[in-house]
Amino acid sequence: MVFKKHVIEDDEVPGCSKSTVDQPKENTTIDFEDAVSAFYRVGDKVDTKWMEIGTWSEGTITRILKRLGDDSKAESDLLFEVKNEDHVSVYPYTDNAKFSNIRPRSYYTYKIPELKPGMKVLVNYNKDTPTSRGFWYDCILKEVGSVNIVGTLLDDETTMECNIKFTQEIMRIEEPQLLENRNNANLNNEKPRIYPVHCEKCMDNSQKGCKFCGCRLCSGKSDCDKLLLCDECDAGFHISCLDPPLDKIPDGDWYCPFCKTDDSKIVKSSEPSKKREKMPSKQKETTHDWGEGMTCAGLTNQNNLKKSHVGAIPNIEVGFCWKFRHGVAESGVHRPPVALIHGQETDCAYSILLSADYRDDEDNGNEFYYTGSGGRGLSGNKRTGHQIFDQELTRTNKALALNCNAPFDKKNGADSQDWKKGRPVRVVRSYKLKKYSEFAPDEGFRYDGLYKVVKYFPIKEKSGYLVWKYLLRRDDPAPAPWESDAKTFDMIYPPGFLEAQQAKQRADSANKENSKSSKRKRGNESGEKIKIKFPRREAYALDVKVENAITADKINEKMWSECRSILKEGRQKFLDKVAKTFMCVICGELVFQPVTGQCGHNFCQACLKEFFTRRLLNSYSCPYCRESLEEDLVMGDQVNMNLRSALNLLFPGYETH
Repeated sequence: MVFKKHVIEDDEVPGCSKSTVDQPKENTTIDFEDAVSAFYRVGDKVDTKWMEIGTWSEGTITRILKRLGDDSKAESDLLFEVKNEDHVSVYPYTDNAKFSNIRPRSYYTYKIPELKPGMKVLVNYNKDTPTSRGFWYDCILKEVGSVNIVGTLLDDETTMECNIKFTQEIMRIEEPQLLENRNNANLNNEKPRIYPVHCEKCMDNSQKGCKFCGCRLCSGKSDCDKLLLCDECDAGFHISCLDPPLDKIPDGDWYCPFCKTDDSKIVKSSEPSKKREKMPSKQKETTHDWGEGMTCAGLTNQNNLKKSHVGAIPNIEVGFCWKFRHGVAESGVHRPPVALIHGQETDCAYSILLSADYRDDEDNGNEFYYTGSGGRGLSGNKRTGHQIFDQELTRTNKALALNCNAPFDKKNGADSQDWKKGRPVRVVRSYKLKKYSEFAPDEGFRYDGLYKVVKYFPIKEKSGYLVWKYLLRRDDPAPAPWESDAKTFDMIYPPGFLEAQQAKQRADSANKENSKSSKRKRGNESGEKIKIKFPRREAYALDVKVENAITADKINEKMWSECRSILKEGRQKFLDKVAKTFMCVICGELVFQPVTGQCGHNFCQACLKEFFTRRLLNSYSCPYCRESLEEDLVMGDQVNMNLRSALNLLFPGYETH
């Protein structure tokens, strides 16, 4: 039987990640047909790897497929469709998995005397709260005791040392076996594993109605493919329960009736607003610094990195300083335009901003104390009101605590014994901190590098309310901006800002001249230009290491010559030229793990392989100019190490791309 137009996501190689077959989208379509595996049959119970977080869950193979017309018998070319077991999730889903991402289901549970250091096993662990039930990870045992068992979790991206709580549930990892050699006696011996509860209200009971994990209106959990989630509150609604009902899931953002804004109450641009006129920013006698109108400006550019990016940002160096905070948000260094902590309580904190909100915080440059968020009075649009209730270790406060390399403790806090193993957080200092810290910039918002949380603890403030304090210590290879060998950079302004300021001063000067008496001196009648001091643009000199790496990249010599011609226009112009010149012609981003063809065009190694893998082509030619490429260059590992080295030196954080 042939299955036509099986849905494959645009950004997905079949079997690499999770996709929902029940909800087709307008994406690339590929024809598949039934196939036979030497290791698995339809109906086999297996463990499937969830690629996003590196965990394993139980499922059953429902279909084995291969590309139509593909005569290869390699197991790596097969696509296994695996349906999850009912106890894994309330809602059914199907994984498209490669051979390397499935294995026979674990059925044997080790007894503690059988465990030895160095063994690779399957364990249950919760990264956020180690004392609670979590997901199932591969783990290398490090220490085995009668009570305490320590291991290292393996999730492809990071390794994490952990104390295993559920020592009676450590399972053996089963290896695939040929069908003729398989021992079928153990196929039905496996016991259902226990997973964390997703909904604490109904305890994941599929037979019980729940407005928290089901439909907000009818409490039902059926027809999950017709459950529409609100983009504001994340509540679910059956499209048939809405008033009026919908025929299909709408495209784009959708807001439920409880979150949708009433258009009739919106004041249009041509209408006056009494509420706006009473705002503190409209009062002439206010002393608040509103950032020359840029405090609450909307973001016009967005960084291409994912919002949960941990660590340094490519092309952003320590010491970069933005005139306005919205520039920091657009760069991706600290995304929230208002909040001081950016993070998720299910992951960690990605960045923080130091301002003058808590003036008793001690700042010693390479080490500082930081106070969490919440508990302050915000009446009258005061973002720095007095503490009126206790802070809680939840949301962004919990996110920052999870950066600490210590078990999470929401009651007493924690102190890391090896703080350098914690997750890094980007730190930005505001000019508003200058009154209280000698390490703050004189102007704007400056990126000061990566810090790590040493410890966090609760303490009562002078007001009598509890707040959470964090001790952060710098752990960045680049010198701090206040050190003598640190690089200096020009202030970063919004595009056209200085020109607009110059035009405004001209207009103010003209109005002032017109208001004067007509009996003025002749010399004042000439329209004298108002001069604004623009940042001086100096020629950029390449570092010796960068120069050597560029010189070694002979195959791209012509392109580097074009980039060198921009050096006289300054550092930023040069980097923009390099980023544009060495752009992957497939994904449109700065090449990562660059491969250079004989034609001189550059590609990301992964992009090039995926390009030809999807099209099932027997011959290889450049996707841009159609010149022939060698097969070893396309499907091999021939990375242009000279180009990679040069880009890594020019763009800090390039390897984290």
